[in-house]
Amino acid sequence: MANSPIKSPLPASDKELTGNALQATLVDLVDLSLIGKQAHWNVVGANFRSVHLQLDELVATARKYVDEVAERANAIGVSPNGKAKTVVESSGLPEYPDNWQSVESTVAAIVQILAEEIARLRKRIDETDKSDLVTQDLLIEITRELEEAHWMWQAQQA
Repeated sequence: MANSPIKSPLPASDKELTGNALQATLVDLVDLSLIGKQAHWNVVGANFRSVHLQLDELVATARKYVDEVAERANAIGVSPNGKAKTVVESSGLPEYPDNWQSVESTVAAIVQILAEEIARLRKRIDETDKSDLVTQDLLIEITRELEEAHWMWQAQQA
């Protein structure tokens, strides 16, 4: 459908910039939820259970915000795309390794992945400062949640 059935409250240039920020966030969060599950299924070693459960918390957070980001995109007249092919082609997150991973390597990978996503989100917060403060507010909320998770994952390394 080339013509949007949803009329945007934003001017075209702001809609495009904001839509791009939301789409990039959507695919990153879908990827983060999949990475979290991959890690959840494959973590082994001492403290397995606490890391296994902490990964489920991360997945729940990512999935919650996937839906909020997609719905925000719809609200501004942008069709969200969270298809597997789109996620593979456009996620900016580091790849998570295959096979079983020790608790230590799992925690290290999640710390790195969260750091990258937080940096990407902070860039989008700056980008949406003039185009759409409502979207910026959502990105700030997501960043706050992921920064808290990042701190907790880093605490496991201390």
